[in-house]
Amino acid sequence: MKTGIESIAIERQRQIDAEGWTPSHDDEHVHGALSAAGASYAMNASENIDRAIVGVVDTIEKPNDWPFLPKFWKPTPKDLVRQLAKAGALIAAEIDRINRDI
Repeated sequence: MKTGIESIAIERQRQIDAEGWTPSHDDEHVHGALSAAGASYAMNASENIDRAIVGVVDTIEKPNDWPFLPKFWKPTPKDLVRQLAKAGALIAAEIDRINRDI
């Protein structure tokens, strides 16, 4: 079983390789959009974790504060560990973006 850090690193690399969300693309997002997206995934997982454990979550609606187009909201209600890895990867991308600006 992977650790949380390993899961986040694997997800971040998937975002780059499969989705094309490269560092230069990330640099186009300002005002904390990447960290807001990560927070949305994390909060949503937190709100649904008890129901997901017993298998009653099938869909998860896009939060009102999701910073991107609705088509980019891709929760994984049957795999909240993966959803939390997405959250961590987006936050890591925000940290890297900030560090590049310094």
